[in-house]
Amino acid sequence: MPFSKQGTDTEGRSALKEAQTQLDRAAELLSLDPNLAERLRHAKRSLIVAVPVRMDDGHVTSFTGYRVQHNVTLGPGKGGIRYAPSVNLEEVTALSMWMTWKCALMNIPFGGAKGGICCDATKMSRGELQRMTRRFTFEIFNFIGPDKDIPAPDMYTNEQTMAWIMDTYSTQVGHSVPGVVTGKPAVIGGSVGRREATGGGLVNLIMSALEHLGLEPGKMTAVVQGFGNVGSVAAQELSRRGVRILAVSDVDGGVYNKAGLDIDALIHHVEWKQPVTAFSGGEPVTNAAILEIPCDILVPAATSGQITAENAPRIDCRILAEGANGPTTLEADRILEDRGVFLIPDILGNAGGVTVSYFEWVQDSQQYFWDMSEIQGRLEKIMKRAFAEVMALSAEKKVGHRMAALMIGISRVAEAMRLRGLYP
Repeated sequence: MPFSKQGTDTEGRSALKEAQTQLDRAAELLSLDPNLAERLRHAKRSLIVAVPVRMDDGHVTSFTGYRVQHNVTLGPGKGGIRYAPSVNLEEVTALSMWMTWKCALMNIPFGGAKGGICCDATKMSRGELQRMTRRFTFEIFNFIGPDKDIPAPDMYTNEQTMAWIMDTYSTQVGHSVPGVVTGKPAVIGGSVGRREATGGGLVNLIMSALEHLGLEPGKMTAVVQGFGNVGSVAAQELSRRGVRILAVSDVDGGVYNKAGLDIDALIHHVEWKQPVTAFSGGEPVTNAAILEIPCDILVPAATSGQITAENAPRIDCRILAEGANGPTTLEADRILEDRGVFLIPDILGNAGGVTVSYFEWVQDSQQYFWDMSEIQGRLEKIMKRAFAEVMALSAEKKVGHRMAALMIGISRVAEAMRLRGLYP
């Protein structure tokens, strides 16, 4: 039976507490007006909806859906929609807050938002997913729009999900509105390069980090936890640039080969709906053990809370490039920073996705579309600019890379709020 109960909120509360603690620390370092800091600790709007769905066997299951807009001072809300049993209000609120800082860090005119449905999408048919998506879109219809809040894919959602949302929204207003979502198929207004954007943007940053540290890609090794959209693209791009990929994993576990994995063959293997653990080009490894494999570049691209105070002392890498949201806890952060691990924090590391989503939104509004070379060139320029800004502030203020990235994003939002004022 598909998952129908509301997810437990322990992980969500933890994520929200970490997001608020990060804000409090950054606010102190920025000497931020306490009144502004107080406003930033809370989401502007939160919506919880029931999503009744007729399942394939005829019975009706009511799922719980969420959409949170943390801050829209700099522009319309922007953030993904995820389908997972862990989805709850606290988790979505934390993710929307991180989206606010991420958009501001990248100098993109969006605010932070996030949404999702508490369900087990892996056990639902295509028909059930479509009916659930369309009903959810109807329930949040007044909350979203190209000038209000623009969803995108996230965990267990994809181009097809965005196409259903766009079609349902367009049907309600009576004309096609491609700009209501990003990450949709190119034939209906999507952008080329959007699927590869998060992993590709992360690799741009890894190359910048290697240059910053004076290291050669061809002499580096990497481990990637999470072989979904982000991890697979990152692994493939790193491999093409000469980095030897030692291990990768998906939700069921991973595969390890000291001599290096054939990433193109592994991607082909996964495209045939085979788990990574069934790949014959290496030996099995667990998701916990994969993080502790000695390497130069470690890419946690799976889910939050993977690197903790318990395993951080055993993490053996030069560069930690976060592709997932919140993969490292606050306690682990301090341990890794003290050990001198070079961090590419999540709000910078996975910002390639929202950056190309911005490109897609601009293209939809202009009805003028760019080619892949223009997308990749613009993405690389923005990612490298943000990287340089984070490195500069980190050196100037003697703070870690994560705090430097947060300080840049938070200060930009706070300044915009100060200028716009408090009404009434």
